[in-house]
Amino acid sequence: MNATKRRAIYETLQSLNPHPTTELEFSTPFELLIAVMLSAQATDVSVNKAMRRMFPVANTPDAVLALGEEGVADYIKTIGLYRTKAKNVIATCRILIEQYGSEVPPTREALEALPGVGRKTANVVLNTAFGQPTIAVDTHIFRVANRTGLAPGKDVRTVETALEKFTPPEFRQDAHHWLILHGRYVCKARRPECWHCVIEPLCEFKPKTAPPEL
Repeated sequence: MNATKRRAIYETLQSLNPHPTTELEFSTPFELLIAVMLSAQATDVSVNKAMRRMFPVANTPDAVLALGEEGVADYIKTIGLYRTKAKNVIATCRILIEQYGSEVPPTREALEALPGVGRKTANVVLNTAFGQPTIAVDTHIFRVANRTGLAPGKDVRTVETALEKFTPPEFRQDAHHWLILHGRYVCKARRPECWHCVIEPLCEFKPKTAPPEL
């Protein structure tokens, strides 16, 4: 895919959604960090539902640590892998209290050193909480980048590197939000909905789909 077409894709997505953001509900960097940690192999809807119960009770490292592992687990038991996630949340809170004054550190190295925080989670927090132009690649973005031809790659890190290289600087802050929303609602895994895709004329996916017959 050439640079002109890539730019046109981002311009089109931007025109429809000038200020995209995550669908996870949060009000502080800490709330975002916890929500993203819990969203692994879970839906944003399920995480939001659980956090609407937990955050009014505990939304700081100290308050969450006071809940204990069992207390956190009770709030998040509707989320997949909740036992492991509760353990990681408590361990992360302890580190934030002991090493960072209960604040979320704004660096990749520090974030990735936290239990349960990988590169994708760190990228989301750096981008959405701290305004850094990182691109977090999840399964939706990996699929869209490969299917459209925007930034093909055999693995997540290769796609991330390609997106960082080929995304014009003015679009990097919002790029992963546009792409994840596009993958979640239009360029779906089992059957992309090409018939109402705004970037379909620019997309290099060959077997375009037609609307289902009524």
